[in-house]
Amino acid sequence: MPRDIPVGNGSLLVAFDADYAIRDFYFPRVGKENHSQGNPSRFGVWTREGFSWVNAREWRLTLGYLKETLVTSVRAFNERLGIQLTCNDVVDFEKNIYLRKVTVHNLKNTTRDIRLFFHQDLNIMENEVGDTAFYDAKQNCIIHYKGPRYFLVNCSAGDVWGVREYATGIKRHQGAEGTWRDAEDGMLGGNPIAQGSVDSTIGAYMEIPSLGEAVVYYWIAVGKNYGEVNGLNDILLSEKPQKIIDRTASYWRYWVNKEEFDFGNLPQDVIDLFKRSLLILPTQIDSGGAIIAANDSDIRQYAKDTYSYMWPRDGALVSYALMKAGYITMCRKFFDFCAGVIAPYNFCASVMVDDGFLLHKYNPDGSFGSSWHPWVKGDEIHVPIQEDETALVLWAIGQYYDRYRKIEEIRPLYHTFIEKAADFLVSYRDEQTGLPLPSYDLWEERRGILSFTTATVYGGLIAAANISDIFYHVEKAKTYRQAAAQIKAAIDQYLYSEEHKRFLRMIYPKKDGGFDCDATIDASLYGMFAFGVYDPHDVKVQNTMKAIEDALWVKTKIGGIARYERDSYQRVGSDDAIPGNPWIICTMWVAQYYVAIAKTPEDLERVINYLRWAVSRALPSGVLAEQINPYTGAAISVSPLTWSHAAVVQTVMDYLEKLQELHTCEQCGRSIFRYDRMGRKQGKKT
Repeated sequence: MPRDIPVGNGSLLVAFDADYAIRDFYFPRVGKENHSQGNPSRFGVWTREGFSWVNAREWRLTLGYLKETLVTSVRAFNERLGIQLTCNDVVDFEKNIYLRKVTVHNLKNTTRDIRLFFHQDLNIMENEVGDTAFYDAKQNCIIHYKGPRYFLVNCSAGDVWGVREYATGIKRHQGAEGTWRDAEDGMLGGNPIAQGSVDSTIGAYMEIPSLGEAVVYYWIAVGKNYGEVNGLNDILLSEKPQKIIDRTASYWRYWVNKEEFDFGNLPQDVIDLFKRSLLILPTQIDSGGAIIAANDSDIRQYAKDTYSYMWPRDGALVSYALMKAGYITMCRKFFDFCAGVIAPYNFCASVMVDDGFLLHKYNPDGSFGSSWHPWVKGDEIHVPIQEDETALVLWAIGQYYDRYRKIEEIRPLYHTFIEKAADFLVSYRDEQTGLPLPSYDLWEERRGILSFTTATVYGGLIAAANISDIFYHVEKAKTYRQAAAQIKAAIDQYLYSEEHKRFLRMIYPKKDGGFDCDATIDASLYGMFAFGVYDPHDVKVQNTMKAIEDALWVKTKIGGIARYERDSYQRVGSDDAIPGNPWIICTMWVAQYYVAIAKTPEDLERVINYLRWAVSRALPSGVLAEQINPYTGAAISVSPLTWSHAAVVQTVMDYLEKLQELHTCEQCGRSIFRYDRMGRKQGKKT
């Protein structure tokens, strides 16, 4: 089930499912620890007409955000109960406070007793062993804790501040379902403490006049000790909850509009998706620099693992989109994160490569994440990496410098990351061909010499050479450029197929010498122009991109570009006419190609069509999944996928930059159209 409306601040992330239940609750890092582990924390309503937990089956639900903010806008209508709820959820932009405002509308022509119930199902520090939940009579609140993790739960209803109705108890043990069952008769038992596998429920009671309304605030303050959460609770009591909502809404409105772009002729729905994508991105980025792929614990049903990791590839491409849009602080933190985790050792004596590569994926605290890449095959020791992940971070750092010329920020990265990574890319090559040695592909499914990977290595080495020039490391720059030139020549010789008139997906060495070829049409072949190996107008690129669009466009009413021919990952159906599920990122890659080759403003119309396709595939909240059902258009796999939103942001920025380039005065050579109203000075490319 997708996470329709995440809210967060870089340390605390709260994500809801389509039933408006809290399903993921991350602290102190985005992506770790998940204190709910996908178990729903419910929200219910009691009236004399009956009881109902809010869900999409019994309620008419609309999940979205207030315009240009990270404040949710949720409406829930239940005809049987005669109730409408209007809800706003926020995580304060600087304090670790989650807050919900509920406006209860009595739709009946009589005064009524209405009760709201808020359920907390926490598995603190990602397990349900040894938790405690208790009623704190001094503060009139419920506190869950274990070790250095505290969660203070409180509420206000009208003039009544603090928790008055509550229950704590055992969950999922010896037949006990949890205290949420206790709420269904409209009363809570008042048990003051429970330990072990526990949950809690609090109630807010109110009398609402005929056709009237009442407001309830509910919040969870999160910290590492009792004093910390008590202090956060005091902020709510002194400043009042509405101020938290208002200041958070104001912050995000200013944040998403800080660059004051002129969007030219882009449709409003595309602009809205661009801004929503920008806002979604920081919810998935940890304040320590880790750009997390996705935080949707439902993926555990597929592989008993999640996407709550920092893949360097995803992070590099997300940071590139952010820097193009002017959001550079998160980019720099990401680069620092990568410099802190780059492998500081020679892998093994039998593989003669320098240190300086990034491993498969990382936890948000910098520790090595789970992996399925083997370190050995038979008697051969493997370097268990996807080489494009190292190369793309190098490439992104180069793009950052080209765009902003912040030499003082690049300088400390030179010896800690740039030089190490570039030396590795030079050394990890086949002596005969000059191509990179085999590694795992960007889809993490096969090992070989990938066209995509090779293109990123080329782009990374050129970036390293340019930066080496800045710091007068002349020999290093020469070495990196020579290696890049050898790689490009080898691409022409080994990875372009005259038979197919396009690039191959990959080649892989045969035991008796030579190479076997994989000519599968793969959307990632866009990398041949995206990272500077070839001009997008080169006939080799044109033929390849045409093959991608012809073979990978999903020929149903849903449309979109699949990853590659016969893609089986979470595939829906077995229709041979459908190459695979459409992916947001792959569809945006094709759009980016059409931006790159546009020669007139009219040529960009095709790009708008692709962007509007992305709009049509978003959830009503504007959230984008990884994949789309080719028959129904429903979200598949994780949602939101950080990379999907970054791909939309990059495509819009590519479009605006090209629009500015194409609107040039023939007489003076100056741009008639400027998308950047603030006139931010950008450096000239090296």
